Amino acid sequence: MYYALILPLDGDSYLKGTFMLNWTLSRFLFLLPIATALVFPVQAEPTTPELVCKVTSVHDGDSMRVRCPGDRNTTRVRMAQIDAPELDQAHGIKSRDYLRSICPVGTTARIQQPAKDQYDRLLGKVYCDDTDVNQAMVKSGYAWVYNQYVIDKSLYALQAQARDQRLGLWANRQALAPWKFRQRAK
Repeated sequence: MYYALILPLDGDSYLKGTFMLNWTLSRFLFLLPIATALVFPVQAEPTTPELVCKVTSVHDGDSMRVRCPGDRNTTRVRMAQIDAPELDQAHGIKSRDYLRSICPVGTTARIQQPAKDQYDRLLGKVYCDDTDVNQAMVKSGYAWVYNQYVIDKSLYALQAQARDQRLGLWANRQALAPWKFRQRAK
């Protein structure tokens, strides 16, 4: 904002008044956005973004491909906080098939808190038709809680319940965690 300075013959007293006016006005303009924000608070964006896509394929017990609106290509999705057996590991095929039963091709998949993993896959909590897939895989005994990345500690109770009931991979008391299986395969 610009102000025209018109000087009368007595310029000195007029300059002092103009300076005080500009100083007061600048303080007011500085405080105006703060006061406005206090009076009219802005609704914050949700802290948990969500993508809504369609399942195109299920690769294994903790990953799938989806097509999201506006995307030409499919997107690889990895379920956060869980780790399912590898396909060539005991219960790997059963784990994949169970995930396929929860999220058949064409089902709407909601991915919450999407992020990227080191392999450039979308990583998040996945829901298929209101089923929390991450929890369902652990509860059924077809996935481990991924200790290294777990945030939702309630997954441990579901895993203990599946282990106690000897569900899925827990039918074998010597079940090997996928991260250990991958490490042995190296």
